[in-house]
Amino acid sequence: QVQLVESGGGLVQAGGSLKLSCAASGSIFSINAMGWYRQAPGNQRELVATITSGGSTKYGDSVKGRFTISRDNAKDTVYLQMNSLKPEDTAVYYCNTDKVVTMGGWKYDVWGQGTQVTVSS
Repeated sequence: QVQLVESGGGLVQAGGSLKLSCAASGSIFSINAMGWYRQAPGNQRELVATITSGGSTKYGDSVKGRFTISRDNAKDTVYLQMNSLKPEDTAVYYCNTDKVVTMGGWKYDVWGQGTQVTVSS
C-alpha cells in the first residue's frame, strides 16, 4: 500500500508564499515522476508542476516563474514552493505519482488526499 500525504496548505494574503510538501510512504523501492495538481470549485483538475526522478520539471502556464517544484528522493518527498500567490491560485492541491515500485509490485497513478490553499485579496 502506497500513501501520499500532503501538508503545508493554509490561508495566505495575495503576494505571499507557501511551501507544500508531499511524503510518500509504504514499502517503496522507487518512485517515477511526482507532481502537483490543483482543483478549484467548478473547475477541472489542472496541472501545476511535475518532476521526474532525474529532476526534469514541467510547469503549468499559470504558475511559471512563481512556483518551483523539487524533490528529495532519499525521503520520497516532493515539494512545491509557491511565491507571489494570487487569489486565482486558491484551490485544493493534490500530490500525484504516476508510477511506484513497491514490494507488492508496480502501483500506478497514486493520489494524495489534497490540501487546501486559500489566497485572500
